[in-house]
This record gives sequence, structure tokens and C-alpha cells, in this order.
Amino acid sequence: MLRSLSGRFLILTAIFVMLAEVMIFVPSVARYREQFLLDRLQRAQIASLGLLSGGEVSADLEEELLRNAEVFNVVLRRDEARQLVLSSPVPAPVSQSFDLRDPSAVTLIRDAFRRLAQADPEVIRVIGEPVRMGGLLIEVTLDTADLRAAMVDYGLRILWLSLVISVFTAGLLFVVVQGFVVRPIRRVVGTMQAYAADPEDARLVITPSSGITELREAEESLHSLQRQLTAALKQKEHLARLGGAVAKISHDLRNILTSAQLFTDRLELSDDPRVQRMAPKLVNSLTRAVHLCESTLAYGKAEEPAPTLARHALSEIVADAIEGERLAAGDHSLRFENRVAADLMLTADAEQLHRVLTNLLRNARQAILRTRQPGRITVTAETGSQNWIIRVEDTGPGLPAKARDHLFEPFRGGASSGGTGLGLSIAAELLRGHGGTLTLERSDETGTCFRLTLPRTNFPAAS
Repeated sequence: MLRSLSGRFLILTAIFVMLAEVMIFVPSVARYREQFLLDRLQRAQIASLGLLSGGEVSADLEEELLRNAEVFNVVLRRDEARQLVLSSPVPAPVSQSFDLRDPSAVTLIRDAFRRLAQADPEVIRVIGEPVRMGGLLIEVTLDTADLRAAMVDYGLRILWLSLVISVFTAGLLFVVVQGFVVRPIRRVVGTMQAYAADPEDARLVITPSSGITELREAEESLHSLQRQLTAALKQKEHLARLGGAVAKISHDLRNILTSAQLFTDRLELSDDPRVQRMAPKLVNSLTRAVHLCESTLAYGKAEEPAPTLARHALSEIVADAIEGERLAAGDHSLRFENRVAADLMLTADAEQLHRVLTNLLRNARQAILRTRQPGRITVTAETGSQNWIIRVEDTGPGLPAKARDHLFEPFRGGASSGGTGLGLSIAAELLRGHGGTLTLERSDETGTCFRLTLPRTNFPAAS
């Protein structure tokens, strides 16, 4: 009970209502004491009216008048003269005097609680103004026993009333909190628990329905988070299945490529100059394909192996990648330009950098070929103070907006209708393995430019 939200609301409400009642109780008790004493002054004034007309009363009647007024004696001041109107023996000396003609609230509260704290009865003098212009001043002496008893009785009645109000108010708030706060929260928690048991089931995603603004915002945020998580889990499952399929394909493809590599070795013995010129490139391409298949089988996961770093001439890697894409372009009027300085050396994994460049060149080639217009693909490089910067620029139609929004996400960043978006995702991952980055520098109707950044940190060359 105490650990629940509604239970704590119940207890706190009771406490706060009691505190509010205490704040009301303090001035009300002071007011009750003041009214009690004023009532005694009025009774005393009424009891003395007969004597003020000049008549005389017997001792028994005077005693009865004082007993009805519940005072010991009455003094009136009229025309600057004090007159003892009614009197009787006072059982004890007067201990205190209280002037009720113009008391402050603080004074009334202080005197009231002093009276409650004083258990022993005392004789006090009370001074006030007579009602209906009955004189300048009236004084009475009285015993405080009845005053304190009446104040205690009044305080207990206020206390019980406060308890009833507190319990009633807390109960109402408990019901309201249960209906408007606790139940919606429990519904959200129940939905979260059901979703946690099967986060891939889109039917378990919460549907915002609360009428409370704060809970509605929480439900909407949870709805968005669950949808994103469900989509990510489905994509992860898709990638896992794809990884298993790729591993199987790579196993068989490696065997096929190994056989093709053996046949290609025979081509190098041919006397045909064109065959002799093309055979080494074919052998290199097959070797890279076999190595890629072996890497896929060795790791069996989506992560790329760590790069094997060494010093390489960038121009040669670019030329090799361009040559393969030039052959794929066939007779189309597409120009490839390698503007990398021949003496520019960098530290990288040549195979992985070749894959990065090949992915970018292939995307650029396919984009230009789809336009059926002449085009140009240019590769440039420069050496910065801390990085090597390589740019692959084309004169194609530019990337569509959807592709730019999810550029490096697999299965979402494809530029063409049949593309998977894996090429750029793989290229970005390979560069991250080098400590570098792949960014889209520009893409509009005049073409696209990708920027590759590789750090110039002196990596130790792999043995």
C-alpha cells in the first residue's frame, strides 16, 4: 500500500488536509476564546442594568445575577468614574488582566494557547467596551476553569471534524487518482511488458489513447520508440538471414572462382598481345574475389575484418578500380579520369580501399548510364596536414532525396529501384576500420561528389 502511487497519494492528502486544518484551528481557537470572554462581558452588563437605574437588589439576587453571568464582580466606568456594580467574594487573587477593546491577532492567538497550556484554574480580569453605549469601560473577574474546559471541548470537536474531512478528501482523491492516473499507467506498463515479451510483433506496439496530456505525450514517445525498435529488430533479423545466405554462397563461389583462377593462369601462356595485357587484370580480379569469399567464410558475420595496413601508391589502386568499371561501361561515352598524383603514397589496406573505390565508381557509372547521356567520373586526391582526402566525383543526375536521408543504411540507402544500399554501407564501414570517414560532399542535378578521409597517423605496417 505504502509503495503504490495511489497509497502515497492517500497518505499525503490526509497529511496535507490535517495541516490545512491546523492552520484553520489556530485562529479559530483564539476567536472562540475571545467570543467566550465577550459573552461574559455582555452577561455582566445585562446583569448590572437593574442597578444602573438606581434600584437596589438583595444579596441573594446579586449572587444569582453574578452566577448567571459566570463572573465574580462587575465594574463599570461611566463619565470617568469607576463603579463597582456587582460583587462577590473572589476565591483567589487576580493573576492576569486581558484587554479586549482592540487586541491584535497575534495577541489573541498567544493568549489562547497559553490558556490551553495552563491546566490549573486562575482568576483573571477581562476589560472590554460595553455594548450599545452602556459606558466607557466594563471590567469583570472570572475563573478560567470553565474557559479552558470550553476551549478543550471546542478543540476536540474541530479535531474530529478535521479527521473526517481528511479521510473523506483522501478517499475521493484515491478514487480519482486510481481512475485518471494509476489505471492509465498500469495500462502503459502492461503494454510495455507484453511488448518486451515479443518486440518483433508490431501488433503489440502501444496505441496512444490517454486523455491526460502528460500521459499522452509519454504514450506517443513510447509508440515511436517501439516502432523504431521493431523495425531495427526486423532489419537485424534480415541481415542475419542474409549473412547466413552469403556465407553459403561464398563457400560455393570460392570453389568456382578457384577453378576459374586455375584456367586463367593458362591464359598467361597465350601469344595474343591482347590476352597477355588483359590476363593479369583478370587474375587480380579473381584473386580479390577469392580473398573476399574467404574473409566472409572466416568471420561469418556482418563486421569487416581489421585492415592490413601497408604503404601503397594510391594512383595504382585507383587505376585498377577504374579499369574494371571502364570495361563494365563498354562502348558508352563515359570518361574516367584518374587525377591522383603518381607519387602520392598512403597507409591503408589496398584490398579494402579498392573495394571502397569500386563501390563508389560502380554507383557513379550506373547513375550516368541510366541517363543515357555522356558523362565523366573523376578521382582526385590531396594530402592534408592530418589526413589524406580522396574525392570521387561524377556528372550524373544526383542522388534522390530518399537515398540521401538513409545514405549509409543497408537496405534503405539504395539510389536505384533495384539497389540494396549495401555498397555505401560497406564502403563507410571499411573506412571506419581505417579510422577514416565517408561523407557526401555534394549531390544535385549537376552530379555527386563523395569525400573519403584517411588519417595520416603512422600505423605500423602489418607483418
